[in-house]
Amino acid sequence: MRFHCPNCGARDLREFTFGGADLPRPETVDWDQNWQDYLHLRDNPAGQNTELWYHGSGCGAWLRITRNTVTHDVLSVQLAGPGGEIGGGDAA
Repeated sequence: MRFHCPNCGARDLREFTFGGADLPRPETVDWDQNWQDYLHLRDNPAGQNTELWYHGSGCGAWLRITRNTVTHDVLSVQLAGPGGEIGGGDAA
């Protein structure tokens, strides 16, 4: 599988590290049930998912990748934040 990094172009999957599903983070600072659910209780649906991937062997950017987990088709790739850091950009 290959991802098209917005900074580096098409790259092999081995350059990237999976960072998990791109889910909205709880708004609370203190530990509560929302954080418990966010960290430990996630769905794992087959089909289209938006995920975070780190381009560690390339530019070091975090990418938001939408792909089909059944067919492995990559539907979109974008920087996760304005400079490729997590926390910016649109919430999924």
